Amino acid sequence: MKAIRFHEYGDPEVLRLDEVDLPTPGPGQVRVRVAATSFNGVDGNIRAGRMQGPMPMDLPHTPGLDLAGTIDALGDGVDTLREGDPVIGFLPFGNDGATAEYVLAAAADLAPAPRSVPLADAAALPLVGLTAWQALFEHADLRAGQRILVNGASGAVGGYAVQLAKSVGAHVIATATPRTREQVTAQGADEIVDHTAGDVRAAVREPLDVLLNLAPISPDEFTTLAGVVRDGGVIVNTTVWMPAPSDETRGVRGIDLFVRSDATQLAELAARVDRGELTIGIAERVAMADLVSIHSRAADGALLGKVIVLPISA
Repeated sequence: MKAIRFHEYGDPEVLRLDEVDLPTPGPGQVRVRVAATSFNGVDGNIRAGRMQGPMPMDLPHTPGLDLAGTIDALGDGVDTLREGDPVIGFLPFGNDGATAEYVLAAAADLAPAPRSVPLADAAALPLVGLTAWQALFEHADLRAGQRILVNGASGAVGGYAVQLAKSVGAHVIATATPRTREQVTAQGADEIVDHTAGDVRAAVREPLDVLLNLAPISPDEFTTLAGVVRDGGVIVNTTVWMPAPSDETRGVRGIDLFVRSDATQLAELAARVDRGELTIGIAERVAMADLVSIHSRAADGALLGKVIVLPISA
């Protein structure tokens, strides 16, 4: 089978298309025929070698944390899935990923794919959808009537966060640009703050219950934004290189989110897609042979929106 791998850490050019053996599922595993994976920002950091500490792995390595595909073979002990089942999953950091024609996955990490969208498009859901879900409901315990600022709302995680926050009746304030304003409004934001026009803090007129930071802002900017969180509020942060500020005197908790696989949560996200309650946003669909260009554009800041990576010509 064909797979994209890197044999050493480095620039995007270390990615290459290899011919590799078809993997055999072990106990508790399944082999999935890949319909698509997706590109996530962390993929570039992993390839460049910047994540070797928290995410050790053997080389060569196949990237692709998101998975959408159909069950192709079952390992011993797997009785909850059948060959031909359409599934989605978030593959563990460090394991070989889904930028390949086939990939192994733990059966327990997979959820039924949504049926209302093309299977390949469902690859845009797992990692970013789980990040939004865990940020809002596990860490922030977001509830109806609360005020939340989603800083970085026009990104992939932000789009799901806005939709999910609105679905529970929260008042959603979202940062965007003039170009992405319409998109974020359509996803359900109650207020839009143009973060290119000035101080975001000044545009937030009332205290926040939750600040969800998804954007690479400076420590000073983060501290300023944290100041608008009410006493007893929560700050959830996904930018792991900069810790979330806490304020013990005011009871403000700062939480740094590290997303994990959760098949139950993923099944709920897929069900919401099928009920029309959650929209999957996709900007591009490319063949895995074009992954070098995707990594290069991401490194240059020229990648806009979620990119689906197909194992065949797009």
